[in-house]
Amino acid sequence: MRAAHRRTALLAASVIAVPLLLTGPATAAPPQEETGPGADELLVIGHRGASGYRPEHTLAAYELAARMGADYIEPDVVSTRDGVLVARHENEISGTTDVAERAEFADRRTTKVIDGVELTGWFTEDFTLAELRTLRAVERLPDVREENTLYDGLYQVPTLDEVLELREELSRELRREVGVYIETKHPTYFDSIDLSLEEPLVEDLDEARLDHRRAPVFVQSFETANLRELDGVVDVPLVQLLSATGAPADLVAAGDERTYADLATAEGLAEIAEYADGVGPEKGQVIPREADGTLGDSTSLVDDAHAVDLLVHPYTFRNENTFLPAELREGAAPDDYGRAIDEQLAFWATGIDGMFTDNPDTGVVSRDLFED
Repeated sequence: MRAAHRRTALLAASVIAVPLLLTGPATAAPPQEETGPGADELLVIGHRGASGYRPEHTLAAYELAARMGADYIEPDVVSTRDGVLVARHENEISGTTDVAERAEFADRRTTKVIDGVELTGWFTEDFTLAELRTLRAVERLPDVREENTLYDGLYQVPTLDEVLELREELSRELRREVGVYIETKHPTYFDSIDLSLEEPLVEDLDEARLDHRRAPVFVQSFETANLRELDGVVDVPLVQLLSATGAPADLVAAGDERTYADLATAEGLAEIAEYADGVGPEKGQVIPREADGTLGDSTSLVDDAHAVDLLVHPYTFRNENTFLPAELREGAAPDDYGRAIDEQLAFWATGIDGMFTDNPDTGVVSRDLFED
């Protein structure tokens, strides 16, 4: 089922209007092609939006990413108590909202075990959408991105529906298709509390007329079982996320001893290709770092994935020194910008099909340089 539309299920159009955050009326989009882009298209994916410049997972971050040239914007989705999908990196929201400062919600602070990790804080599943909408987003990395704290308190937590509507409006105004790259967060955990993510996700895609083989949509997950489930339900490309450490939570819960390292082998990738269209590895799985923090030699992961017709979209590329290989850092401060373009050029040269970046403008520049 997956191979039939692999690498062609990237672009299409629907029409839903929503007021923009920063702009005036949209113009009509040009007629759309009947087929999506070719297999050689390199994608720049705005990681949680343009999260290098605005608090992550806000409509402002998503809009800025699109205006900077990102082909796709990436909302991670979790559930509210009343079953609405909202965009947050985690269901624990003390680091991405002002909830800790809100006295009316002090009694919601609690401790839970999420995918085997004990966490204390405030969780989306303990709030109705109406309650969650009273909160405001804040910068998750204030020590690294002090400039982004300027926008603390300005933006609400958006629903997935609102992200899809914004995507539609931006596509019309920018006269190019802006895609959405949705990640389901902790699906096994949410299943365990009767707040399954898959059913409302499918419903939201259906309502936006985005569940078809040319839709500008990817759905990704660090777990495997929910992707296998979605493979039989939706017709958009699916992406298996990989990590340099650990194992998928659903496999752990089922007593399956396979790890992400096992999934990243040639044999593991061939199995992933039975239900998914691509993989999203941590970038160190493509080019690992040496003991001194410099870039090493590339692994066989890209070639192995391409051998079974899987796209490869590694994460996460960021401009600050603290995230860069040692030889590409500039200046003394961890938050100074280093030679991020040089890092990205090295990764494009491995044959990857796209990259997740907090700085979409930088990703567009590096892609243009590589293609020239």
